[in-house]
Amino acid sequence: MGQCVTKCKNPSSTLGSKNGERESGSKSHSKRSVVHKDDHGSACGKSSGDILVNGTKKTDAAVESSQPPTFSGDTKKDSVSSAEESSLQRIGELFRRYKDEREDAILEEGMERFCNDLCVDPTEFKVLVLAWKFQAATMCKFTRKEFFEGCKAINADSIDSICARFPSLLNEAKQEDKFKDLYRFTFQFGLDSEEGQRSLHREIAIALWKLVFTQNKPPILDQWLHFLIENPSGIKGISRDTWNMFLNFTQVIGPDLSNYSEDEAWPSLFDTFVEWEVERRKKEEETKCIMSSDTEGLCAEEQT
Repeated sequence: MGQCVTKCKNPSSTLGSKNGERESGSKSHSKRSVVHKDDHGSACGKSSGDILVNGTKKTDAAVESSQPPTFSGDTKKDSVSSAEESSLQRIGELFRRYKDEREDAILEEGMERFCNDLCVDPTEFKVLVLAWKFQAATMCKFTRKEFFEGCKAINADSIDSICARFPSLLNEAKQEDKFKDLYRFTFQFGLDSEEGQRSLHREIAIALWKLVFTQNKPPILDQWLHFLIENPSGIKGISRDTWNMFLNFTQVIGPDLSNYSEDEAWPSLFDTFVEWEVERRKKEEETKCIMSSDTEGLCAEEQT
């Protein structure tokens, strides 16, 4: 934090210095020089005249010098700086309340207590949004930098103020461009950075897809997740490209999948999904027809 430095100027002393330098080199015996000497004595306070060299009345100068100078800009900066320092202190106290004893970070145990005080479940969408605003690199962990920068980003420095920000944060996550950023963040958030993972485990990807689409669930999501669950052997992990393209898929392809084309640059997993889902729907329709025909046959027998 910077410090504001206030510099005050004394008009009377400055004025005396300038006149002193001007008169010190004058040795003329003319009346004009006498007048200047008298003026010089008056400016230094050694004469009883009422007028100073610059034409200001002595009484006015005395009033001006007696009034302390005001610097509204510096005062405002000082107050803002003081408020920021107080807020940083409160953020520091909040961080120390949950940080690990050995590592300078909030880990799983501290995160649970943090979420408990916020009255949210660690697996809740609000926590994902908060992690997004904090730009957390790893699940169940906030570093000191992430916590401080995150609190400053949402303008909060206490449990109550963080809770108060949740409604606006959830509304922000509904905006198309913001949600896209949140969606892409979620993939990186789910990776184990310490192990150098480049793709999400299938189970983690399914859980994160359910979580990130909490507020705007696409119609095709349930079928997509059902496909991933029913085909565990053929799906080892979800790549970043597949994750990112699925958002485009939900925005472009209709629920009936009729406008999907394998000729377009979709991930191969989407081709497999569409083929699997279309076949599943056909079997479902056939089953319904068989059940319907059987029901009609029973009705006809009962009528006879």
